[in-house]
Amino acid sequence: MRVLITGGAGFIGHNTAIYLKKHDYEVIAFDNFRRATDYAIKRLDTHGVPIVKGSILDAKALKETLKGVDVVVHAAAYISVEESIKKPALYFRNNVAGTANVAHACLHEDVKLLVYISSAAVYGNPVTLPISEDHPTTPISPYGLTKLVGEQITKFYGGQGLKYIILRLFNVYGPGQSGAYAGVINRFIMRLSEGKPPIIYGDGTQTRDFIHVYDVAKAIKLSIEGGVKNEVFNIATGKPTAIRDLAENIIRLAGLDLKPLFKRPRMGDIKHSYADISKAEKLLGFKPKISLIEGLGDLLNLKA
Repeated sequence: MRVLITGGAGFIGHNTAIYLKKHDYEVIAFDNFRRATDYAIKRLDTHGVPIVKGSILDAKALKETLKGVDVVVHAAAYISVEESIKKPALYFRNNVAGTANVAHACLHEDVKLLVYISSAAVYGNPVTLPISEDHPTTPISPYGLTKLVGEQITKFYGGQGLKYIILRLFNVYGPGQSGAYAGVINRFIMRLSEGKPPIIYGDGTQTRDFIHVYDVAKAIKLSIEGGVKNEVFNIATGKPTAIRDLAENIIRLAGLDLKPLFKRPRMGDIKHSYADISKAEKLLGFKPKISLIEGLGDLLNLKA
């Protein structure tokens, strides 16, 4: 089976490409390289994953690249909440127009399945916890809004005959996140590597649901193989972690004597977030394997 991954040289994209390649898929990474890292490109090359340079904003290039492709994993996106607040038009052009191009091309090139990589940011501030797929979608950042509109575009083309799966990822961490757009875990580790304390925005009681990128790659594989179509799934662990506890665990695992530095909360950040993953467990057979402590330890060893 031939799988094309948009954003294939990005964090989630390249990890997924390598995971699928190891499971005997024919994988193509499609990326414009603007936010790709040398680390990701080298890993793709090492594992024999070809990279096609192109933009999701180039409809003609997409159409040509999708010839003979069975499945598209659409992971290409700008992903920073903070940047989206400062540059909303950039995010709407790339994430919304780009997704429209991808879905349109998938439909007209007879792609069998589109796996759209969405985000828990579509939910906004939770009304109830844990967050199920039926929770209201009221994003509080331009980034979250672009991902929600991307879902609606995907569903629109689903109504035209395109089969799809939408995966709402919660807080993904793991090897290969770029410094400029890294999640909180990688930012904490980068600070510690410089001998500086991790910075917490707010009082540290805010919670997140952290899932390792390898478990995300597994969820994508299950989506391709499961036979379920036109559904939305939360991909997470279902376990909340307070940011203060996260910082203290990373400091302890690193063997350092530091205290977190607290700063004012940032605009666009939600207070609490963790997922109900029962739907993915039931319909996809998804079960995350990597514990947070295990994943943190592996990352610290990688950075050492």
